[in-house]
Amino acid sequence: MSRPIPRWTGGRMAVVMMSALGDAVHVLPLLDALKRHAPATHVTWILQPGPAQLVEGHPHVDDRLIFRRDKGLRAYGDLKSQLRGRSFDMVLALQVYFKAGLVTSLIDSPVKLGFDFARARDLNWLFTTHRIPPHAPQHVQDQYFEFIEAIGVPHGEPSWNLAPDDSGRAAARAIIDGTGLDSVGAPLVGALSNAPGTPLIGFVVATSKPEKNWMPERYAELADRLVRERGARIVLLGGTAPIERAAADTILAATKVAKPIDAMGKGIRTLLGLLEACDVVVSSDTGPYHMCVAMNVPAVGLYGYTNPKRVGPYRRFADLVIDAYGDPGEDYPISMAYRHHRMRRITVEAVREKVLLALESRI
Repeated sequence: MSRPIPRWTGGRMAVVMMSALGDAVHVLPLLDALKRHAPATHVTWILQPGPAQLVEGHPHVDDRLIFRRDKGLRAYGDLKSQLRGRSFDMVLALQVYFKAGLVTSLIDSPVKLGFDFARARDLNWLFTTHRIPPHAPQHVQDQYFEFIEAIGVPHGEPSWNLAPDDSGRAAARAIIDGTGLDSVGAPLVGALSNAPGTPLIGFVVATSKPEKNWMPERYAELADRLVRERGARIVLLGGTAPIERAAADTILAATKVAKPIDAMGKGIRTLLGLLEACDVVVSSDTGPYHMCVAMNVPAVGLYGYTNPKRVGPYRRFADLVIDAYGDPGEDYPISMAYRHHRMRRITVEAVREKVLLALESRI
């Protein structure tokens, strides 16, 4: 028999969601709901360095404890030191992997709320004291909302409260205006090649999972068409991972009309500023895409590998999704299943039409 889950009336709350920018974005509406319900709630979030940059200075995150996965087993000892002398009234164990369970086990709290047995992979249920009730599959945002519903916290429409800070906006503006420099002090590639006052379209060029990615040659063709037809400026967005850098280099080499602005690897705070500055962003299912949704930046979502019913845009921009995950007329279920080799179904023309639709909606 499951233990009754206490209602939340305020106090010290710890959140365990350590990795993945997209998942971090989905946590933010929970924190907004907690703070509205019990304003004295103090939130400590345990997370890895990348997502930690995303929520730096966020109005609903009172404290961040950094888990450095690259340190291996030492990471747990370091986190234990950070937790020494801290106690919490409740833990939201939102991540179901074994490493997250070990982190949860280090936290001093009488209530550690996790997923039900069916959804708690990697023996994660061993590390929690209470579990949310079983539920049919639903969008991941609604799945996270189950946690605060279980503790009696209403949520209503989501509010992410995500935005770049002044330094992120300034850095983004320098890149867009052509005054930014690369790591060796040279002008950023493409930054001076486009006149201002035209649509700025961001391409999130790749994710860490190759099967999620749209082909860079098609991004290049799309860039050329948008430059010719709309005088658009294109900015390439992403991190420093080899797969992202390779995609960006392919796009830069293949574009013929005007070279895109190369804004790869500028850090998450600047990335937020760049996304906010874009009129439209084109992206597959990855963290920056969900950051766009949170900031209400029109984003064309390219889905083939992951299920858009589960990880698509939440209550915004559904009309901008290109769904290659399902077959024509298929009413597929919400699930975590991946579908392989489907991103190639997405044509340049289909993406162009969605970009133009998004631009028209901004007029």
